[in-house]
Amino acid sequence: MGAGQAAAYDDQKVRRVGLIGCGWYGKADLLRLIQASPVEVVSLCDVDRRMLAQAAEIVASRQKSKKKPRTYTDYREMLQERDLDIVEVATPDHWHALAMIAAVQSGADVYVQKPISVDVVEGQAMLAAARKHQRVVQVGTQRRSTPHIIEAMDRFVKTGKLGKIGLVEIYCYYHMRPTANPPDTQPPEYLDYEMWTGPAPMRPYNKLVHPGSWRAFMEYGNGIVGDMCIHMFDMTRWMLGLGWPTRVDSTGGILVEKGSKANISDTQTATFDYDDLRVVWQHRTWGHSADPKYPWGATFYGDKGTLKVSVFSYDFLPMDKSEPVHRDVTYELEQYPEDKTEERLERHVAPAIRGHMRNFLAAIDARSRPVADIEQGHISTASCILANLSMKLGRSLRWDGARQQVVGDEEANRLLRRPYRHPWVRPEAESV
Repeated sequence: MGAGQAAAYDDQKVRRVGLIGCGWYGKADLLRLIQASPVEVVSLCDVDRRMLAQAAEIVASRQKSKKKPRTYTDYREMLQERDLDIVEVATPDHWHALAMIAAVQSGADVYVQKPISVDVVEGQAMLAAARKHQRVVQVGTQRRSTPHIIEAMDRFVKTGKLGKIGLVEIYCYYHMRPTANPPDTQPPEYLDYEMWTGPAPMRPYNKLVHPGSWRAFMEYGNGIVGDMCIHMFDMTRWMLGLGWPTRVDSTGGILVEKGSKANISDTQTATFDYDDLRVVWQHRTWGHSADPKYPWGATFYGDKGTLKVSVFSYDFLPMDKSEPVHRDVTYELEQYPEDKTEERLERHVAPAIRGHMRNFLAAIDARSRPVADIEQGHISTASCILANLSMKLGRSLRWDGARQQVVGDEEANRLLRRPYRHPWVRPEAESV
């Protein structure tokens, strides 16, 4: 199925949908799915009872039936109903693997947010589960379904107008790392913090953790590399047809913002090697952007031209005397007026999410691989995890993509799996 050109799907079938994780992006994804197809959202799950009740009200107001979904605080109880065609997983990252695997085991096709996992072995198990149970799994790397980015790939990459590409710089300069250091407190009564923590290490509750700022802690994710690099790295792999890197090297740390409770890096550079091509990531959560028009994006350097791409626009700069080309993101506010008022919606991203959902639905009908298939999500996620491991170990990691092992480095290979907190049991590819 071509990128952004999913086959027509059956609009008449009303698919039954459940959502695990009713926070910001869980709702954004689900409400775009409602726009893309006449689904019926029948189940919602979250460990925050207040967030769960709010999501139920919003969904009831937006779906055609106006019915309020059933609500659960434990995803296992929701999946025991075994009556869902589609399950969306939009929990914090440390919950993705267990929830996604349980969902495909229940017989559902799954849309799972990125990064798919917090360690490499989780990702291997997720891929194995999807294939064993023959489920369609789309990963929320929706740059692959962003209209103006598809156009840039078709016009300038596929046509060879960039020439030989030897370097891609990917980057994020958003000041997105929390700088506060609030005291630890008791969790609010409406939050099941024990369940929220799940297989992750138990930290004292802090208002930075929930809702929203949990990415500030490595216990729950993979820092800004796992959050922002994966989008641009995955986009680069897709646009250039790349698989596993052969070597990953990363340096960085907390170099400037030392007063925060956050334990993720504020400065990091990572290099992903592909024969005669290098993909180089950089993030800084302080200082100015290298290019104010492209604070988060990718720059493709070819010997015939340069292409800059972001979620807001693209710019093609040819080496010859032909005219540069600029394109802005296309909004769809007139077709979908509810986008104008939806709280916290990234309006520039909404068309990409709708396109990603349509691609997912078409793949379900065709029983085919979607544009952001779980295997592609695993490659992009694991590569970013390797970058963090390289920074942690202070050395470059040579990667064998076929064996999914670091070559000649047993210490690094032991770090491909994180410990799970009792009583949660980590999934393995052999046991799903």
